[in-house]
Order: sequence, then C-alpha cells, then structure tokens
Amino acid sequence: MSNAEAKDKTEQTEEDDEPDEWDKRIDKTGCAKEQLKMNDCYFDTKDWRACKDEVIIRAPSGQDSQTMQESRKPPRFEPWSKPHLSSPIRRLATTSYRPLATPSTTSPSSPSSSTSSSSPSTSPPLSKPPSTTQKPSTTSSLASGLSDTPTPPLSIDADPSASPVDWTRSFHGLSSQPFSSEAASVLLAPIPDSDVEIKPDGILYLPEIKYRRILNRAFGPGGWGLAPRGESIVTPKSVTREYALVAHGRLVSISRGEQDYFTPDGIPTASEGCKSNAMMRCCKDLGVASELWDPRWIRSFKAKHAQDVWVEHVNTKKKSKIWVRKGDGVAYPWRESKM
Repeated sequence: MSNAEAKDKTEQTEEDDEPDEWDKRIDKTGCAKEQLKMNDCYFDTKDWRACKDEVIIRAPSGQDSQTMQESRKPPRFEPWSKPHLSSPIRRLATTSYRPLATPSTTSPSSPSSSTSSSSPSTSPPLSKPPSTTQKPSTTSSLASGLSDTPTPPLSIDADPSASPVDWTRSFHGLSSQPFSSEAASVLLAPIPDSDVEIKPDGILYLPEIKYRRILNRAFGPGGWGLAPRGESIVTPKSVTREYALVAHGRLVSISRGEQDYFTPDGIPTASEGCKSNAMMRCCKDLGVASELWDPRWIRSFKAKHAQDVWVEHVNTKKKSKIWVRKGDGVAYPWRESKM
C-alpha cells in the first residue's frame, strides 16, 4: 500500500468517527439516548409497535410530565391577534366613538382650599393632562346602529295650541276616511307594461322613481312623506329601518325597508335605498302596482314581454340563463352565448 492510499484511509476513518449533521441535531434535542434505544429495539424486533416503552420520554428531575408536555406543544396560532389579518367589517363593528376630553369648568379655588393644597403631605398626585391631539374615531359602532333616532316633534307655529304628532309612535288618522276619488283613480290605475322591469333572475319590479311619480300625482308634491319610526340598524351586510308613509297629515302604512351593501363606504347609499324600499312596500296598502304581486299577471307578462336567454359571463366564462325583456340586449357583464 502506498503512502497516499494509507493517508486517505486514515482521513476517511477520522471523518467516520466524527458525528454527522443528523447526529448533532439529535444531540441538541437531549434525546440521543432514547433515540439509540428505539433504534436498537426496532433492529431486534422489526416492529415499531413493540417499542412503545422506548418512545416514552421521562421528565427530568424536578419537572413533572404535564409541565414537560406543555413546554413541547407548538405555539398556538391566533389569526385574530394580527391586525393585518382581521376583516375590515370586524374592525368597523368593533370601533366606537372616543370623545375628546373636555376642559374643566370648575370655578377657581378659594383661598382656604389653596392653602390646604399647598401642603406637600395632603396634595394629591398630579395627573397627566389629557392630550388634545387625539382625534375621535370617524366610525361609529355598528352594533348600536347609526345613532339617527328621530327627534321629538316641535310645536306648530300656525296653531300653538295644537299638539304636534309624534310619527315615531302615533297612528294618527289611520283608516279614518278614504281618499278622494281623484286620488284613488291615480293610485289604483293599472301600470303600463312599458314601465315594468325584469331582473336577471326573473323578478318583476317597478323602479322607485315611478312610485314617487304616482304619489305626487295622487297627493301633490309635498302632500305626502316618509317618517322614520326608529333608528337605522346596520348589520355586516345590510341596512334596515322602519318608515311610516304619511299623506295629507294621516298615517297610511308602516313598513321596514332594507338594502344590502358590500363595503362600509356603501352604507350611506344603502341607507337611501332602504328608504325607497320601505316606500315601495308601503304603497302596497294603497294598491299601487298591485299587479306585481299577482302570480297570474306575472306569468302572463313574462310570456308576452320577456324571454330567458343563454349568456356567458365576460370574466368568469360561466354560462347560465337570465331573463331579459324582448327587444332589449344583454347587458354587461354578460354576453349572449349558445348552450
């Protein structure tokens, strides 16, 4: 054997004697002895189930097994504790107004009080003055609504002796007498087929502006109005509020409107849509557009003026059937397609 071969063999033997990276990691865990016992057991039995006693880890002296198991548990993952993972709606629902601290309005202290406060033993500890740079949160708590409770009615200037009507609770004038025949003919008139619209899911509806036009023709502009019966209720997905329809100083109907929204920025628009939805529901008691709740009329209208067509979504490429009026094209985000 040459000297070079002997030298290589000696270096290889020295490298084999040194612990490899795997052994170093096992030594750091403090379970190297248990690892060797388990390997020897498996080498003898060829069955891991027979090595249960070798897998059990004994707690060191001065530490019980339960404490040792708790220390070996992985850290608990709590996504809600991270601000960047929380939902915008969750942050909005848990944020409330924080009013600024108001300056004290107490009168200057008397000489006797100033004398007593000069004593170092009786003087209270000075507190840090409230910061005036803190701004109140611009978002109110959704759990308590929008804080838009109707204000109490004021006295009537024309007749101070007459008590005002509190439309948040009153049913003044309800069913006291029918409206005039002229108003009734406007309210009960059949709606033109050209005014009716259809949604993609086949639901027929009359736009809210056409309800307002009918009320204006029947009672005159300013002869009717909507009085809120309570504050707005905001849920994570919709806004709802109860309104009363008042015409010629009499209560006509009460209904609760609702409107969905997708982001908190859309709550003001949803509040206006909620009001219009309540108005349309109140108009049912006046007979306005009553055909839209008649199943036979609905089926007849669809057969004459509507059709269902196959369309494809422009972005998702998903095909489905939607309803459109005959003669109207398919609107975005759909386009006509074949099955």
